[in-house]
Amino acid sequence: MSRTARIERTTAETKVLVELDLDGGGRGEISTGVGFYDHMLNQIARHGGFDLTVQTVGDLEIDAHHTMEDTALALGAAFAQALGDKAGIRRYGSATVPMDEVLVQAAVDLSGRPYVVHDEPLLAPYIGPVYPTSMTRHIWESFGQAARMTLHVSVLRAARPGGHPDAHHVVECQFKAVSRALREAVSIDPRAAGAIPSTKGTL
Repeated sequence: MSRTARIERTTAETKVLVELDLDGGGRGEISTGVGFYDHMLNQIARHGGFDLTVQTVGDLEIDAHHTMEDTALALGAAFAQALGDKAGIRRYGSATVPMDEVLVQAAVDLSGRPYVVHDEPLLAPYIGPVYPTSMTRHIWESFGQAARMTLHVSVLRAARPGGHPDAHHVVECQFKAVSRALREAVSIDPRAAGAIPSTKGTL
């Protein structure tokens, strides 16, 4: 069965296209106009093992907020669509990922109940000229809501000796950890025999 999705989301502020194949080979074609965000969404493709296309045109002449938020909403909707009734999946996934001085833990439950917990240290306000670090929490909240998943993301370690956290490493490590957790959660459990992974019979 094909586990793919195509989401088109158009508002007065943005136009977003997301195509997703959960059983792909880790190929990403990403264009949002926010270079660091493109780099982060490519982490989802590569480390999640998904084929992912994202094309966003947004009102960057105002700021990056609408572009990043609406892309995250469309991406979450694509995961929800591609998962269908979630029969046979593992449902839960977790990963603890290091990136130099940073250590991040992510946990996913494809529960059908949107709930996001996000914990990171205070970071420099921008990565590159456009990506506001305050948006990372909002990305996870928007993504988790649209995907209808429970998502916990915790930065366990970030400080460098004698210096402030490296914002690039802190955010990138989060995307890598979430990607690895998603990879496990969406994978097919050969022991499940196509059953819905819930005593309720639905997710």
